[in-house]
Amino acid sequence: MSESRFSPLPHPLNADGQPRRVGVEIEFGGLSEAEAARICTDTLGGRAEQGDGPFWTVHDSRIGKIEIYLDIFLRKATQSKLRDLALNLGREVVPVEIVTEPLDRDGLEQLDTLVAALREAGALGSGAGWVFGFGVHLNVEIASDRDADIVRPLLAYALIEDWLRAANPIDESRRILPFTDPYPTDLVRGLIALGPRAALRDVIALYVEVNPTRNRGLDMLPVFAHLHPDLVEPAVSGSTSARPAFHFRLPDSLIDDPGWSLAQEWQRWITVEQVAADGALLDRLGKAWEDDHGAITLTRGSWADRCGALLQAAGLDKAGA
Repeated sequence: MSESRFSPLPHPLNADGQPRRVGVEIEFGGLSEAEAARICTDTLGGRAEQGDGPFWTVHDSRIGKIEIYLDIFLRKATQSKLRDLALNLGREVVPVEIVTEPLDRDGLEQLDTLVAALREAGALGSGAGWVFGFGVHLNVEIASDRDADIVRPLLAYALIEDWLRAANPIDESRRILPFTDPYPTDLVRGLIALGPRAALRDVIALYVEVNPTRNRGLDMLPVFAHLHPDLVEPAVSGSTSARPAFHFRLPDSLIDDPGWSLAQEWQRWITVEQVAADGALLDRLGKAWEDDHGAITLTRGSWADRCGALLQAAGLDKAGA
């Protein structure tokens, strides 16, 4: 078998000694849910079953169960003529979403073959129109529930987020949407002050105080709710799907670009974890961030360049390449 394009995680095993897995969500336009379900079975096998209205499930594919549906709050509403009318009216701007079970690296490779098949069939990504704010979400299983295995990746992401965004600019159609907003500088400053050896409960308290929202490139509320629901539920309005996974949602969906692959999006997360695993680099980035921002942050552009230089010196500046 050829070498996988999906690099291994720096800490590839979970607390049980099993390979860490990643659930994937891919949004796109240009195809109906029924068409997407057919392409799934043609590419990965299994059988497609239509559920309530325009919601499909592919069972027993080579990567397990795959769900396909319109990514809209109405999908959870009781079926009715009014609901289905609203779904049909929104079909031109609401993405179809494919959601997988947690996959290993081989599963990610097979999913990428499905991406290619969807592209060939006419799937459209973020760049196809101003209203196509589509994305790809990676739900990466945590290495363990030890504080450091949660705190360090969060700190790493917070420190390099501006560089990630500058190195891989977000499509204009997604830039106007709230979930593309970067972490507030007060959160980054607080995370640096707490440091990579901070107690997770202290980190969660800071996070929900200054950033009580799921609308970020790295949404930590699901894993926080899994580990310490007592700290999350009183501080955050609305429900949070608790799960032991980092919810990484920054990338665009460029499914209609022949040069694009899920492996590129995966490499962005690999970079986050590589930074998290390097204590000396975390320390250098934190000190440089504080020096760059001063007491009050007026602009974030200069930090992206400075951060990139530090990552280049460490050989970790290839995210998304």
